[in-house]
Amino acid sequence: MSFHVTNILLHGGISVLMLDVFSVLLGGLQYTSRGRRLNLAPRSSLLAALLFATHPVHTECVAGVVGRADLLGALFFLLSFLGYCKAFRETGNKEGTHSTFWVLLSILLGAVAMLCKEQGITVLGLNAIFDILVIGKLNVLEMVQKVLHKDKSLENIRMLRNGGLLFRMTLLALGGAGVLYVRWKIMGTGPPAFTEVDNPASFADSVLVRAINYNYYYSLNAWLLLCPWWLCFDWSMGCIPLIKSAGDWRVTAPAALWLCLIGLICRALCSADRHRRRILTLSLGFLIIPFLPASNLFFRVGFVIAERVLYLPSAGYCMLLTFGFGALSKHTKKKKWIAAVILGILFINVLRCVIRSGEWRNEEQLFRSALSVCPLNAKVHYNVGKNLADRGNQTAAIRYYREAVRLNPKYVHAMNNLGNILKERNELREAEELLSLAVQIQPDFAAAWMNLGIVQNSLKRFEAAEQSYRTAIKHRRKYPDCYYNLGRLYADLNRHVDALNAWRNATVLKPEHSLAWNNMIILLDNTGNLAQAEAVGREALELIPNDHSLMFSLANVLGKSQKYKESEALFLKAIKAHPNAASYHGNLAVLYHRWGHLDLAKKHYEISLQLDPTASGTKENYGLLRRKLEQMQKKDV
Repeated sequence: MSFHVTNILLHGGISVLMLDVFSVLLGGLQYTSRGRRLNLAPRSSLLAALLFATHPVHTECVAGVVGRADLLGALFFLLSFLGYCKAFRETGNKEGTHSTFWVLLSILLGAVAMLCKEQGITVLGLNAIFDILVIGKLNVLEMVQKVLHKDKSLENIRMLRNGGLLFRMTLLALGGAGVLYVRWKIMGTGPPAFTEVDNPASFADSVLVRAINYNYYYSLNAWLLLCPWWLCFDWSMGCIPLIKSAGDWRVTAPAALWLCLIGLICRALCSADRHRRRILTLSLGFLIIPFLPASNLFFRVGFVIAERVLYLPSAGYCMLLTFGFGALSKHTKKKKWIAAVILGILFINVLRCVIRSGEWRNEEQLFRSALSVCPLNAKVHYNVGKNLADRGNQTAAIRYYREAVRLNPKYVHAMNNLGNILKERNELREAEELLSLAVQIQPDFAAAWMNLGIVQNSLKRFEAAEQSYRTAIKHRRKYPDCYYNLGRLYADLNRHVDALNAWRNATVLKPEHSLAWNNMIILLDNTGNLAQAEAVGREALELIPNDHSLMFSLANVLGKSQKYKESEALFLKAIKAHPNAASYHGNLAVLYHRWGHLDLAKKHYEISLQLDPTASGTKENYGLLRRKLEQMQKKDV
């Protein structure tokens, strides 16, 4: 709850900050003589902020805990931008003047934004564009025309003679380079290593195929901003098949995207209206610049589409939408219709947010919601299957695991989980085939090696099982569960010393490994080493004092050592923790039987048989007790 409340508060705070940011971007930057910033577009900035606050694509950032990084990155991104704006508060926008303190603080906040999320550093680029276009009042089209015509008046352009602007650009460049250098020193030279299933297009051999698919991904991101109805927690693993030829109808999507972008860029550069030029250019800047780190242009990223990376770019989209509605209202008299459309969009956005937030409430709903959006995504089927398996529905889980393997024949995690379920259902041959294929595809997959060893042990192929366990431990040195299973193998082979050593390794690596402790106690008990079994049991209970199974095992040892009082206390404590365990009552009855407390023995034999009427040992002991009690009654008579 605390994570979700914090994320909601962060999103609310960011939406409030967006109101300030949009007022600057849509209305311009002007201060009163007292240094108070004027909001020259109150209604437009409010509408843009409302569109941002209710956009359904933000659900992943707000509802998912991992989205905290994007929220914090966005928070410091906006603070950096607003801090940069404050650099001109006390100067009255005099040419070349600024507050260096606020520029440096803006760079520092940009660095903090990057520490939260890599795309945070792009705020420095946005600040530079804002400075050049709004503060420097550069007309890009006019400048390009003068360059093309070799106009000598180019030397007299005010911006080129503005020493303050050049100084600020130098500070931003040096700040950005410094932050990147520090990041490089800490993190290394490159991004993490990703696999082909994470981002298939980046592994394509053809540069043309990569370019087409990257642009197709951009168009899908744009569509999520425009129509955020099909949302999915994961877009990898075949969710979006590669475009491999120009005949694929999907190439029309990037073509449409670029037509729109080129049209907007032309309007931004060629418009005679300085206000329109500024809004369109800054909107496109806010849309494109924060998205660049996720674009695959500079380095490979580990996803095809990630809704969380659209958190900041969506602000640019909201600006464009607000500007469009504003332009439309100026050219029509039916303003009520436009207001109705705006209210309708806000209502639909809120409704979609509510529905999507509901899907994020638990794993089952989230994973199943993805089936209709990405039916070709093997990971979606894997996650649905895993969720079903965790809830005990193995039959349905098998169906989804098989589909995941069909969609991605190299999906070793799905093979491993499917093999585990088949092993539990005693379908050992198929389980062995799947697990063998998994370790063949990924030779360092330690969990699959261990599970293969368990299957081979069940098939009585002990040498192969031992080799599989050893391979698993080679690839994962600290693997207590594998040592535990290796110990079970040695116990089956009557290699008692090796079994005890393996279980001891398991408990050293994982002191709370109850099963390993229990097996050590039982093995020492069965081999007649009662003193050693007692010592191990006491050591285990010191580490795991509330484990009723350990209490039970140690109580058995103490009973055999004729330490009846201490044994009784442990049995009763174990029964209190787990009152419906028939064996606990049965063994306590045996203790009372030995001890001579026959009435108590009779009581616990009867409780044990009520809980488990099929327990043959308890029936036999109870029969002996009844005969003994009958003989004692006859003697009394």
